[in-house]
Amino acid sequence: MRNFEFFEPKTIGEASSLLVQYGGEAELLGGGTDLIIGMKDRTVTPKYVISLEKVPGMEGITYDDTNGLWVGAMTKMRALERSSIVRERYTALAEGAEEVGSIQIRNLATLGGNIAHGSPAADTAAALLVLDAQVNIADGNGERTVPIADFYLGPGQTVLQAGEILTGFSMPPRSAKSGSQYLKHKIRQVMDLAFVGVATSVSLSNGTVADTKIGLAAVAPKPIRATNAEAIITGNSVSDNLLQQAAGAAAAQSSPISDLRCTAEHRREIVAALTKETAMTAVARAQV
Repeated sequence: MRNFEFFEPKTIGEASSLLVQYGGEAELLGGGTDLIIGMKDRTVTPKYVISLEKVPGMEGITYDDTNGLWVGAMTKMRALERSSIVRERYTALAEGAEEVGSIQIRNLATLGGNIAHGSPAADTAAALLVLDAQVNIADGNGERTVPIADFYLGPGQTVLQAGEILTGFSMPPRSAKSGSQYLKHKIRQVMDLAFVGVATSVSLSNGTVADTKIGLAAVAPKPIRATNAEAIITGNSVSDNLLQQAAGAAAAQSSPISDLRCTAEHRREIVAALTKETAMTAVARAQV
C-alpha cells in the first residue's frame, strides 16, 4: 500500500471542497471494504483519502407512514439486514444487504459505498430499483435528488459530478398489501459476486396485482428494470402461466455477457427462474 494523506472532514461542504481540490488523486472512505482491498492490491492508489465517518447525519434508518423510509449513505449493511422496519416493509433491501460478504464485512460496508461504485452487480441495487429509491446527493453548494434508475450510467459510472457526495436514500411508504424479495445466484453460500440478481416488488388490490416492479442486476451494463415483464403481470391475477410469460420477458430484456464464471445464455435462464420465484414470493408476502 502506498503512502497517502488522510482527512476527516466534519461537514459535507468540507469533504466536497477536498474532493474538488484533489480531484482524481482522492478517494472517499465510507466502510472501506472495497477501497482498502484495492489499495492493498494497488489497483487503487489515491494520494488522499477523505473519510466520511465524522460527517453528521449520514448514518441511520428512519421511517414514518407519511414520508416512508430514509437510509443514510453511511448506514452499515448489518444495520439494514437487522432493521425490523426494513425487514417487514422493504424486505428486498434487507435481503440484498444480507448478501454482501460476511457478517464482519457487513459490519463495515455501507449502503452508499455499495451503490456509489456503480457496479452493475451491487447486491442492493435491484432492491432499490423496485422500491422506488431516490438518491440524495450533496456538495458544498446544495443538494439534489436523483431516481436510482437514473443514477447509473454504465459499469463504474454514475451521475456523481466533481465534489458531489452520495448522502442517503429515500423510499416511499409501502402499502399493507405489498411484498418484495431479492434473490442472488452465486457459486458459494457467502461472499460471492452475483452471476444474476433479481428483485421483485408487487402491490395487490382486490385480488389482482396493482403494481409490479422487477429489478435485474449483473445482466446489463447497469442495473435495469424488466419493464416488459412488469407489464405482463400488472393488472392481472397471478397464475403459473402468467409468471412464466413474465419470466421469459425479463430474460429477453436482459443483456448479459459471457465470462469465465457463466455464459450469457445461462444467465438469461437464471433471470427467468429468479424472476418467477421472486414474483411468486412477493405476491405471497403481500397476501399475509
